[in-house]
Amino acid sequence: MGELTSRERMLRALRRELPDYIPCCFMSFTALRRQCREDFYELVKAERAMGLDSFLFIPTAPRPERPDHPDLRGLPVRFDPAVETKEWRETVASSYALLHKEYTTPAGRLTASVRLAEDWPHGDHIPFADDYQVSHGIKPLITEASELEILPYLLRPPAAEDIAAFQEEAEKARAFAEEEGVLLAGGWGVGADLANWLCGVQNFTLLVHDQPGFAVALLDMIHQWNVQRMSVVLSAPVDLYIRRAWYEGCDFLTPRFFREIMLPRLKTEVELAHANAALFGYICSSGTLPMLDSYLEAGVDVLIGVDPVQGTHTNLEQMKQKAGGKLSFWGGVSGAVTVEMGSEEEVRDAVARAIEALGPTGFILSPVDNITLDEPRTWFNIDVLIDEWRQRRQVPGGS
Repeated sequence: MGELTSRERMLRALRRELPDYIPCCFMSFTALRRQCREDFYELVKAERAMGLDSFLFIPTAPRPERPDHPDLRGLPVRFDPAVETKEWRETVASSYALLHKEYTTPAGRLTASVRLAEDWPHGDHIPFADDYQVSHGIKPLITEASELEILPYLLRPPAAEDIAAFQEEAEKARAFAEEEGVLLAGGWGVGADLANWLCGVQNFTLLVHDQPGFAVALLDMIHQWNVQRMSVVLSAPVDLYIRRAWYEGCDFLTPRFFREIMLPRLKTEVELAHANAALFGYICSSGTLPMLDSYLEAGVDVLIGVDPVQGTHTNLEQMKQKAGGKLSFWGGVSGAVTVEMGSEEEVRDAVARAIEALGPTGFILSPVDNITLDEPRTWFNIDVLIDEWRQRRQVPGGS
């Protein structure tokens, strides 16, 4: 077998076929992306120059361009034109303040409040979909079933101008991906993550148990909205469609709830991706082992974000054995703990264990979830990771 392009190598790993060698592709590399001035096309070139595999994700709009959904990559989130918003700050005590947001719609009003702190990154703005609302929220947007009739005004199908802009970028992206020989991915899909953003993690967890009908109705609305957005992304020739599901492991949902409620909707989304000749990737870095049977039944192609340090229920050997060659894995090394803070020996040991446990086929090596620290130790450990990967990446029968 001759040397493959990065795209060919990635596709073989995703399909659990024999590659020339195990790919190493960072699922997210913020530290390097900042050096590329948030240009994802330049990021791909920079990663390839380092000898890494890479992929281009579309739409490429960086975080500053999506202030209402910084943690939901993908198509713009737009509200009904009739929706009006108002935000204001309330000083509660000399030590802290609250930030409030009100959405006024023809069906009624929704409100959200957060407690401000030094690490709040959004100024006097509360995004619609954002992880910081989970940790800082004191009043989530959705609290009772009657508010669900208001939500369609905020979960609108993609607008015509956004579809046209995406299709224009998709043409550019495909040409770039072909020229660079890299994978083209699209997304993100979303399910329970959005439910947790809207309701708060603790509140949604209680709703699942105390008011399952309410929780199911909300997830149905999110699923229908997600499929509308999926259909637009899948109109482009993407190789891989990615759904974010960090809040869908057993740390947040029971395996029974996942099987009964989440699985049927996940199946529909996987089938939609496959019908459009795209593979399906599912990002969940914790609480995944009890859900593996459901991933297999749904037909998920790759579990993205396998973290053996920070993730619960992520025993690498058990996951590989249980998958039975029917699911690929992407990850294997903790980014925040091992790469950003570990010793050289710890990095080399982590790479060796990940390749031994999850390779040689059906595996893409990556720090999980991200590399964010632009510091000397981090860059030294990245070089160590790449060096150890190069020494161990060969597969039997590969080139």
